[in-house]
Amino acid sequence: MTRLAAAALLALVLSPATLAAADGQQAAILDAYAAKARAADPAFTGFSAARGEALFRREWNGGDPRTPACTSCHTANPKQPGRNAKTGRPIDPAAASASPERYADPGKVEKHFSRDCKSVLGRDCTAIERGDHITFMAGQ
Repeated sequence: MTRLAAAALLALVLSPATLAAADGQQAAILDAYAAKARAADPAFTGFSAARGEALFRREWNGGDPRTPACTSCHTANPKQPGRNAKTGRPIDPAAASASPERYADPGKVEKHFSRDCKSVLGRDCTAIERGDHITFMAGQ
């Protein structure tokens, strides 16, 4: 593909309309997690990027030993592409700024959290943890 064609494709994919749609879908996903968080904990006051970053960077003991942290696959810099620690398959950046559609499809978001939380934490992530993670990545 020529550089001009690649630039045109990137401009189309990252157009303001595409970014706005992804932001709207991300907000809807966060709203759904907030409702679940309030149902589980009436004292819930909102998501935290700081908690999301701590979750992303922490090393856990309950999951697969090949993936003790999110950074095992996603690298310490969420704006950079990663590599699956189990398969070696390339992974798009986790940061919303580098992969705007990453948190836009509720089904895909649920699939990734369900699989990856069990692999890293050894359990399912809570609604608060999911919302915190997305909030952190939205600022990256």
